[in-house]
Amino acid sequence: MNIIKYPERNSWSDIVRRPHIDVSQLNATVSGVLNDVRENGDAAVKKYEEKFDHVSLTSLEVSDEEKAEARGKVSKDLYDALVLAHDNIAKFHESQKFTGHKVITANGVTCWQKSVPIQKVGLYIPGGTAPLFSTVLMLATPAKIAGCPEIVLCSPPGRDGKLNPAILVAAEIAGVHKIFKAGGVQAIGAMAYGTESVPKVYKIFGPGNQYVMAAKQQVSLHDVAIDMPAGPSEVCVIADKDSNVQFVAADLLSQAEHGTDSQVLLISTSEEILDAVAAEIKVQLERLPRKEIAAKSLENSNLVLVHDTDEAIELSNSYAPEHLILATADYEELSEKVVNAGSVFLGKYACESAGDYASGTNHTLPTHRYALAYNGVNLDSYNRKITFQHLTDDGIRSIGNAVVVMAENEQLEGHANAMRLRIEEVNK
Repeated sequence: MNIIKYPERNSWSDIVRRPHIDVSQLNATVSGVLNDVRENGDAAVKKYEEKFDHVSLTSLEVSDEEKAEARGKVSKDLYDALVLAHDNIAKFHESQKFTGHKVITANGVTCWQKSVPIQKVGLYIPGGTAPLFSTVLMLATPAKIAGCPEIVLCSPPGRDGKLNPAILVAAEIAGVHKIFKAGGVQAIGAMAYGTESVPKVYKIFGPGNQYVMAAKQQVSLHDVAIDMPAGPSEVCVIADKDSNVQFVAADLLSQAEHGTDSQVLLISTSEEILDAVAAEIKVQLERLPRKEIAAKSLENSNLVLVHDTDEAIELSNSYAPEHLILATADYEELSEKVVNAGSVFLGKYACESAGDYASGTNHTLPTHRYALAYNGVNLDSYNRKITFQHLTDDGIRSIGNAVVVMAENEQLEGHANAMRLRIEEVNK
C-alpha cells in the first residue's frame, strides 16, 4: 500500500492511474485467439480451453445431466441465498421498465419510442480463481425481464470439465438454458462469431480480466455490441474521523481479493483514521484465504490523506471508481456531489458486498475510469429504443417548409424534393 498525505493536484493523475500491463502484447495475443476462433469454431475453443484452463472437452454445451447433478451439489443455504438475491435483483430491474408516450411535437406530427429487447444476448461469467455465480443473476435476470428471446451463457470449466454447480443453479433460477463451457478470450470470440455449438449473439455482457476486456473491445469494432469495457475490479472508500476502521479495512480487502490486477483507493480526511486503517488491513489480511492475491492487489493501491470532504469527493470524481463507498457521517450531503462512479454505497452499513450479491442493484459496472462516460448494466442495456413518427396533412403544413429550407441549405435536393412533393399533394 502506498500512503500519500496531502498530495498536490498535479500529482492526482498518478493516484488515479490503474495497474498497467503491456497492452500491445496483450492485444496481439487476444487478436490471434479471436481470429483462430472465427476461422476454426469449436475446435479452436476446445484447443484454448486445454491450453488456458487445462481441460480437454469433448462437448462445449452443458448437458441436462450436468445441470441435474449441479442441483444436488448446492446446499439449501446457498440455494435460498440465490433465490433471495434473484428476487431483489428482479424487483429493482422490474422498476426500470420503459413506458413510451406519444408526443405531439407540432400540429399533425406525432412522435414516440418503443422499447424492443435485443434478440440474442451473450453472458460471460468469470471463473478462474473465483467462479462468480452472482454475476449469472446480475446479467440473466434483467435479460429475462427485458424479454430477450435467446440468452447464451459462457463460463470456464474446472479441470474436471464441468462448470461450478452454483453457476448452473443460478442460471436455472434466472431462466437461462443455453450454457457453454468456454472461458476467456475464446468465449468472447465464440459468442461474437458463432461456432458449430455456440450461437452468435448481438450483444455481449459480463466482466473479466484485462484479456477479456480487450477481447470485448476488439469484437465490438466490427462484429457485436458490448455492455461496456469492464475489466479488473476496483473500489474507492471515502472516510472521515467517525468512520469505522474495521469496516473500512474490510471493504478495501473485499475488493483487493478479487484479483492481483484489482485496485483499492482510500481517501480520508483524518490522518488518525488513515493510519488506523493501514494497520487494520495488515491484521485482517492475515485471516483471508486469498491473502496472496489481496496482498498483490494492495501493491497497486493508495491510501490518501486530504484536507476536507470537498477535496475527497473531487479526487474520487477524478478517479471515477467502479464502486464508491461513502463511509462518512455526511454521506447524504456528499452523495449529491458524486458525478463519476459506477455504484455508490452510503453509510457504514452499505458494504460493497451488499451490492455485489443481494441488495438488488447490478454489480456489472464500468471500471478503469470508464465511469466517466459509461453506466453499469441495467434493464435498458438489454433493449433498443426504436423511434416512430406519423405525419398527417396538417403535419406537412406545420413542418414541411422548414424541412425544405433546411434540406436546400444543406444542398440535399433529394431530401427537399421528398417533402416538396408532399407539400404539393396536401395543397391541391
